[in-house]
Amino acid sequence: MGAAHAVEPQIHKPILFTAGPRRAMTDDLKPLREHALFREFDDDDFDYIVSRSRRVALGHHQLLYHQDMPAQHFYFVLSGRLRLYRLDASGVERTLDSIAPGDCFAEVMIYAEPARYACYAEALCQGQVLVIPIKIYQQMLEQHPEYARSALRHYASRAVSRFHELEIMTVQNARDRLVRYLIDLLPENCRRGIEVELPLPKCLVASRLAMQPETFSRILAELKNQGLVRVNRSRVFIPDPMRLVAISQ
Repeated sequence: MGAAHAVEPQIHKPILFTAGPRRAMTDDLKPLREHALFREFDDDDFDYIVSRSRRVALGHHQLLYHQDMPAQHFYFVLSGRLRLYRLDASGVERTLDSIAPGDCFAEVMIYAEPARYACYAEALCQGQVLVIPIKIYQQMLEQHPEYARSALRHYASRAVSRFHELEIMTVQNARDRLVRYLIDLLPENCRRGIEVELPLPKCLVASRLAMQPETFSRILAELKNQGLVRVNRSRVFIPDPMRLVAISQ
């Protein structure tokens, strides 16, 4: 039997990474100032990081970077939403995560060696990201141990979150995976009926939960028939969050 060979991914979506003018801090950068990776910075250091960063405008389905590309930057979402995904050996896309305004991503590349992006980053709609040079940030961490400690606390928090996501994905029952996913969209300690928005199109949520779109639609219809949810396109109303939590246990 011959050795299996990975299929070379065919990239049809253009990669947008155009240099733009460096700009001073604006109101839409205030969430960056409050992010765990930057909140310990003094004003001069923060202003310096911003001055060495640049904005990139992304169009619908625009790729910011691709899997295995050398990593020289990490990113902060100013507007819009992005999807992170990988291609498996057969060339099938596997959705990993969705990234919203106020989120940093690819920040693990700060400590990676060699630094190569582990997935693709694709814009789901028009938006902007701030492109932050990894080397400049590394220099800040080396000069200021308190910044490094803050960054490590951020990584620890992310690791706990990833373990939780891994726990969800190891559930064999597709219905339980979807229920737990919906619960994760709820605000903390939510007990009253609330409407949440799916962060990804339904077909991509299905991919994120390792199920076929048809299976996702069928399970969502079952939950609707049981009075657990009401669905209006990408919005899901959960009339009794505690009932949803109860069936997940």
